[in-house]
Amino acid sequence: MRLWRNQLPWHDKLLWAPLAPASAIYGAAMALRGGYWKLAARRAAVFTVAVGNLTVGGNGKTPFSLFLASGLIERGLKTAIVSRGYGAVRQSGDALVVADGGSILLGPDEAGDEPVMMAKSFHGPIAIARRRIDAINLLLDRGPLDAVVLDDAFQHIRLKRDLDLLLVNAQRGLGNGWTLPAGPMREGFGALARANGVVLMITEAGRAAAGVSKITAASGERLLPAMLSPRAWVRPEGDSWSTIPLDTLRGKRAVAVAGLANGRQFFTMLRELGIEVTSEIEFPDHHRYSGSDSERIGASTRAGEIIVTTEKDLVKLERFPKLRDSLYALRLTILMDEADQARLFTMIDRSRALRRPSSPA
Repeated sequence: MRLWRNQLPWHDKLLWAPLAPASAIYGAAMALRGGYWKLAARRAAVFTVAVGNLTVGGNGKTPFSLFLASGLIERGLKTAIVSRGYGAVRQSGDALVVADGGSILLGPDEAGDEPVMMAKSFHGPIAIARRRIDAINLLLDRGPLDAVVLDDAFQHIRLKRDLDLLLVNAQRGLGNGWTLPAGPMREGFGALARANGVVLMITEAGRAAAGVSKITAASGERLLPAMLSPRAWVRPEGDSWSTIPLDTLRGKRAVAVAGLANGRQFFTMLRELGIEVTSEIEFPDHHRYSGSDSERIGASTRAGEIIVTTEKDLVKLERFPKLRDSLYALRLTILMDEADQARLFTMIDRSRALRRPSSPA
């Protein structure tokens, strides 16, 4: 929305003025909610790190959660990921195990697209629940853990966590600075103070958004620059996915399909990778693909063309036989300077040490 991105002329902004009171009410409600849960929040029986952002839409939270959880496993910690499971069709918010570290136990209809997407490349357990504490307890019932990464959980303040990592998109910043519905912010700028680390996520080349300098100044030594970068292509192969080098598809003609909060950014990235995009088909974020959607995509694909999409869309599209052989998804990865990685994991080590009970004298 151009209003959220602060791209409307002043006379058009006047048309949206009635939203300002609603935003003020929403912001006040979020502040009251924060005050309540500061007193009533529960603490998990394991070290927890929350990853999230202040704005709606994709800022690389899920790739960063994968990066973080995989890094903890590489450092010898038994690590799990917990998510809410957005897009799942289940009626209750009960805790469910999506993957046990060896097998994927649920599909995107039962678990949501992002948890299943993460399970395709993460070698640890993943669980979902509306109340994240329930998912953590379910995993702990199945075996000990050293750490849990909470995906998209910065606003899930009913759970006390040991560390909060806040992601900010360098190109979009905080939009026009308003909370919902007049702006993209889930809560006010003051919530930045809750973050132990602020990850400035660079998602594309170009100048940073207006207002990012305010964020970097407020973050100080907590600031951790990172980049969301294309890594490889993946495609269905049996029950799993095979990986293909990025250059393999350069020059290919393709239909681009995306169910994202910001599909335009994905389509631009494809062209930068040398894909000749012949058609763009955009769906809402967390879209559940139907048979008619499959027919629409298939009808748009000419002979010799492939279908390129995102990983979280691939987990939902690969079940359609007529599309399966033509599907490729772009896998993204997090790039972070070694010194900043060292600061990030040192921050985690120190937080874990503070949580660990003192040894008896």
